[in-house]
Amino acid sequence: MSLPSSAVLLADSDRPTGRHYAILLLSWSVWFFGFFSLLQLTFMTGPVETALRPNESQLAWLLGIGIGMTGVGGFLFGWLSDRVGRRWSMALSLLTYVAGNAACAAAPTLGLFAAARALAGLGIGGSWGAGQALVGETFPPAMRGRFGAIAQTGAPVGLGLAAVMGSFVAPEIGWRATFALSTVPILVLALVPFVPESDLWMARRRNPALPRELVGPFVKCFLLTALNMSNYWLAVVWLPGYLQKERGLTESRSGWATLTFVAGSLAGYLGFGFLSDRIGRRPAFTLCSALMATGLAMFTLYWHHIEGMPKLILAFLFLAGLGTGTWSGYGPMYSELFPTAVRGTVMAIIMNVTRGTQFLAPLLIAAVAPRYGMGGGIALAAGFAVLMGAWVWTLPETRGKRIE
Repeated sequence: MSLPSSAVLLADSDRPTGRHYAILLLSWSVWFFGFFSLLQLTFMTGPVETALRPNESQLAWLLGIGIGMTGVGGFLFGWLSDRVGRRWSMALSLLTYVAGNAACAAAPTLGLFAAARALAGLGIGGSWGAGQALVGETFPPAMRGRFGAIAQTGAPVGLGLAAVMGSFVAPEIGWRATFALSTVPILVLALVPFVPESDLWMARRRNPALPRELVGPFVKCFLLTALNMSNYWLAVVWLPGYLQKERGLTESRSGWATLTFVAGSLAGYLGFGFLSDRIGRRPAFTLCSALMATGLAMFTLYWHHIEGMPKLILAFLFLAGLGTGTWSGYGPMYSELFPTAVRGTVMAIIMNVTRGTQFLAPLLIAAVAPRYGMGGGIALAAGFAVLMGAWVWTLPETRGKRIE
């Protein structure tokens, strides 16, 4: 199927319409609940340890298995999004991670709990690529960065919800009931009939195959995302434990500190979107990378210089959060780099396979911690931030490009 040259696509609109906002709401919701599902265990390791009694190595694997399975989910649901459509790929991924959350709530043994986390990770792997492809293919090019950023804010808001549920709700109702509450996202499926499919995908779909000339950009994008994943997950997975075990913060104070990081992330995601539409994807990316590196270094390597100044500690947590705005760049930039027929597959593979490799992050920090502390492991993330800020310049600038 192809469209005549005179056909008006959703992306040809002068400004977003109600149909665009329905797309945005579905894409944001599936990603928000997916990211929340991925991170909620991070804030409930204490009660899960007490109930299921994993050793330190088993706990590291337990934290990593959900992240690792997102890589498998990226292959599966990315392929589905290019075959059956963006909407149904998102719907199926949501069903999968909700089923995983329900299984976590009921799991009687450590092995079954690990299997449930693997199932949730599989579904979470499909919650980003199809949604960002749908937003990228349907919103006006001049506004693609900012609306891609709004869709991406599901991540910091999901992290915030995970912090709230794990730090304040789980101690009151228990970790199993908290996992049971994370099945509520099933209600999002009611939105699907009201969301239009990508008209560009329907016009351009065919047997997906990556053109040879795009292998180079694919490799560069994969490496850029891998650097950012290493930066982000080395910091986030062990941030609550670092603040509590090494810096002596109570569970409640650690929760509030994490929420400060989340507030910075939310501001960074939104700010990046508008900035990248004005000055370009690459300059905005490098700026955020520098903010992330600075913030991470200050509350790890230079902690002893600021430990007596709580407001300054929170300021650097907020600054590191601002630096995570780089994540708003991937959806728009990769939508602009890759063709419609393979966009969903390529975006999902890049994002989720690189995230899947981060199952090693908890193991790396567990290995580094006995000698350098958790802060030493997290500080490695600052180095990755510097590298990714430089590497993004190997890619072409794509701001405002019309997608074909």
